[in-house]
Parts: sequence; C-alpha cells; structure tokens
Amino acid sequence: MANPIRVAIIGAGIGASHLKGYRALPNRFTVSVLCDLDQERAAKVTDGDRSIRIEPDLDRVLADPDIDIIDICLPPHLHFKVSMAALAAGKHVVCEKPFVSSLHEADLLAEAVQKSGRILSPVFQYRFGRGFAQLRALIDKGLAGKAYTSSIETHWCRRAEYYDIPWRGTWKGEQGGAVLSHAIHNHDLLCYVMGNVRRLTAFTATRVNPIETEDCASIVFEMESGALATSSITLGAADDTSHFRFCFEGFTAESGKAPYTPAEDTWHFLARDPARQAEIDAVVNAVPEVHSGFAGFFDALADAIEGQGGNEVTVADGRRSLEMVTAIYHTARTGGTAELPLNHEHPLYKGWTPK
Repeated sequence: MANPIRVAIIGAGIGASHLKGYRALPNRFTVSVLCDLDQERAAKVTDGDRSIRIEPDLDRVLADPDIDIIDICLPPHLHFKVSMAALAAGKHVVCEKPFVSSLHEADLLAEAVQKSGRILSPVFQYRFGRGFAQLRALIDKGLAGKAYTSSIETHWCRRAEYYDIPWRGTWKGEQGGAVLSHAIHNHDLLCYVMGNVRRLTAFTATRVNPIETEDCASIVFEMESGALATSSITLGAADDTSHFRFCFEGFTAESGKAPYTPAEDTWHFLARDPARQAEIDAVVNAVPEVHSGFAGFFDALADAIEGQGGNEVTVADGRRSLEMVTAIYHTARTGGTAELPLNHEHPLYKGWTPK
C-alpha cells in the first residue's frame, strides 16, 4: 500500500507488546491512537511519542475515519462487544486471545465479518518465527510423511501476585484458567502442524493457587489424520517453559523451551533415516530469517488486507481454538470424550463458564 495502515490499540497492557510489533514494520503500519482509561499508563507505553494520540473514549476512536484497524487488548469478557462495534464501524479487527467467550459468539462474529467485508484476526503470534518456518518448510517439501504423535508442555510459574489484577483467575473476568489463557497458543500450533482434532479427553485441576479457574491440566488428542497428541499444562513449575516434540514418519522435530516465543527458538530436526539427514539439513538451512512474534503476525495481516493473504490468522482459526477449549472443559467436568467439530447443539455452545 502507498500509505501505512493506521491502527488504534485499545488497552495499554499487552497493547505495549503489540505496539512494538507494529513499530517493527514502519512501512506497513502506523499506530495513531492508544486508547486506555488509565492515561498515565498509556503515556508510559507511548514513551513521549507525540504521533500517538492518547484517547480514553472508545466511541471517539471507533468514529475516527482515519483509523483502519481496531486492535483489542482488553480483558477477555469485553472482546465480543468491542469486536462487533469495530466491525460495525467499518474497521478491520485484531483481537487478543481468547477472541470471544463462546462458540456462539464466534459464529456471530463470523457472520458480522462476512457482512462487513472486513478482516478479523485473532492473535496467535506464536506461529511466527524462523524455527517454526523451518518445520513448515520440511512439511511443505513432503519430507514429514505420516504424522505419528506430538507432545506439548506448557509449564509456567504463576505465583499469588499474578492474581493481584482482580479479573485474573476468575470465570467472569478471565473466562478460564491455564487451558484458556496460557496453553491456547500452543494448542493452536498443534493444529497448525497436525490438522484438526477429531476427539479429545481432558482432566483439569486447581492445585497451585487459590483461584476459581484451573491451573493444571492433562489432555489427550486424536487428530483427524489418526495421529495422537498429549498436552501437559501447569502454572506451578519452577520456571516458564514451552516445549514441543513432533514425531513424523520422516523426522522428529523438537523445539527449545522458550515460553513465549517457541517459533523463534532453535528447533532440532532429526531424520529417522540417517541417510536423509543431509536433505533435512539443506531445507532447514535454506529458510531465511523472517519476522517473528507480533511483527510476523502483523506482517501476515497486512498481506491479507492488501489482498495477498494466506498466512494470516483467521476467524476460523480462532473458532477452532475455542472449540478445543469448549471440549476440554466439557470432558473435564463430565468424563468421557468429546467428538469434534462442535455445533449449536453442544451443551456448552453458548459458553463454558460454570453457571
């Protein structure tokens, strides 16, 4: 585009990290507004940048004809309302995870996106980084073959002070616990690599802090391909680590342990047939440096806005993530397994939070 895409960030919490991502792409984006009721906090985030207007009134931001994207960095229970308002105002939308609080809301948003002709992109920035691009390149070259199994560890440390922010650890404010707020990115990566889930079963528990929501979970997935996967989640680890291991017919891929940037970390790829290791290494080494994290996410979004999409995160991706969340909470409470996909007849279609 001749002119950068103009952005208003709504919320100065995680919005600070979004701002850094946009600033890494100065030829594609300009952040014009940071909207937050706490103007002092917003001023600290902008750090004296006078090109960014600090605005406490969301309605004024939505009515601003010079804004192209509304980037929603608010507590989860506000996501649906603000996303619908932004689409109605003719804006593209970026929305932090979880992008809404039920499959029903996700379907309503998908309808609103179709009617508006705008793009809504749920934030899954973990997809973007050179290590993960190397894995995708091997798969695209046909070197993976049949997928066998995968294991995911989301082992983070959250002490009592993390929950000093009142809405955290509550069903009303956060909408869920470690499954929703911490492992959702890693589960998105699982599906991005291995396809959709056919069925799952889960166990959840609250063992680390005295909160309403879960802070530990174990989940077993059967993918549509027949591959199997496990996910181990806790907020009671001594440190923060995220770890992936994918076992394919052609090779095994293993990530490092970077908790928030797994796609950017160094990955290791070991051929099952040692004679093919050189071929694996050649593909891996040929992958160039790419935009990572939020910058990679926003770069893919800019491509989509300019009509050259394909790598952007979509509403369908966001719905898939919430479908897994819904099934996980349902099976953890009722036992048994959940068959996916889920439709409007599922008992938790309109929300997974306990009544």
